Amino acid sequence: MTDKAQLIVSAFSSYEKLNEETAREVIQSVNDLHTNRVLITDPSGFCLYDSLSEEQTGGVVGKLTLFPEIAEALSGSDIVYIRYEKDQFICKAAMPIVSYNRLVGAVYLVENDSDQASLITGMQRNIFWISVGLEIAIVVFSVIFAILFSRRMNKLSDSVRTMHDGDYSVRVPDSGSDELAELGSAFNDLAQRLNQSEGVRKQFVSNASHELKTPLASIKLLADSVLQNDMEQDTMREFVSDIGSEADRLTRLTAKLLELTKLDSSHAEEKQLIPVEPVAQRVLRMLVPLSRKQLVSLDLVCETDNPVLCTEDDLYQILFNLVENGIKYNHTCGEVHVLVDEWENNTRIIVEDTGSGIPDESKPHIFDRFYRVDKARSRKAGGAGLGLAIVHDMVLRNNGTVQVEDRRGGGTRFVVCFPAVRNPGEAQP
Repeated sequence: MTDKAQLIVSAFSSYEKLNEETAREVIQSVNDLHTNRVLITDPSGFCLYDSLSEEQTGGVVGKLTLFPEIAEALSGSDIVYIRYEKDQFICKAAMPIVSYNRLVGAVYLVENDSDQASLITGMQRNIFWISVGLEIAIVVFSVIFAILFSRRMNKLSDSVRTMHDGDYSVRVPDSGSDELAELGSAFNDLAQRLNQSEGVRKQFVSNASHELKTPLASIKLLADSVLQNDMEQDTMREFVSDIGSEADRLTRLTAKLLELTKLDSSHAEEKQLIPVEPVAQRVLRMLVPLSRKQLVSLDLVCETDNPVLCTEDDLYQILFNLVENGIKYNHTCGEVHVLVDEWENNTRIIVEDTGSGIPDESKPHIFDRFYRVDKARSRKAGGAGLGLAIVHDMVLRNNGTVQVEDRRGGGTRFVVCFPAVRNPGEAQP
């Protein structure tokens, strides 16, 4: 519209005065403007040309035009505006006609564009329905997502309640990669661990009950025999001695069970830097009577003086249990060797014996509680299958590792490694 108005203004710029004939001639000389109405006025606002008059549909030629746009144009302003009404765009433009710096009139254009209005109306309608469709889709998706989310949460809640009732075999689907799938996977891992712990607990209770029942049954049987039969003094002393042996066995078993309970608790004593050689010498001195009785020789070699970071009681118990087993399950005239050295930045303690060794199928289980390779021999030696379990738990509690190997030439070799601490400043309790 602005370009069309400026074109008409340029066509009139050479005329110092306008009249109806001049206005008609100039407008006819201009190419088709494709506008709905063209008005040309003089400086006073009287209409000199109206395209509606040319089309014989009425006009305002010779009349005073009081359109606000023409009044603004006659005051020297360019006016252009567009408004939308009745499904069409109505564009209006008014500009002053100036010839030799003198106002000689004004041009006023009106154009109605229904095609673009229809196009924009159609776009608005399409956008409206697309928006409605998107909103409906979002609502439907939200409802479906909420239902699926609620269903998965209900399954998880039901599984938690089932686990709370003591059933640790329950599992939840953990397919997918969202947060609920990760939560389900964590829940399944927890359920599996609890199930394994419950199985270990039941097995432990069963084994402990069995181990306690055996000496109790022997004591009761021996006591009933003493009470119900008249026997000689020597025979009675033999029966009482057997009762004392079974009581000692009960005492040892109870002490080991208490030790395991202490290891399972969260309380841990403060660790210190403990030299290995003095503790190992004290262990060997304590086991000399047993080694002489079993005709087994003891040997200690210390190639390093690096201390280990642990409690002295733990280190003593670890060495005592390993050396005691090496003596009990050795051959007559056998040997037990203890070696302390440094290996791959670790303080290594090796306890090896010259016994019959451990079968390969039993090695993965020797650190399990109440596990015994030879049950008959273990009972005869007074063992309950707890000594190596205590060693394993104590070593782990002090950040060490323990392994079992076959000794070259026959026998068993236990290797315990603790991180080497050469300077006191390296110690981290």
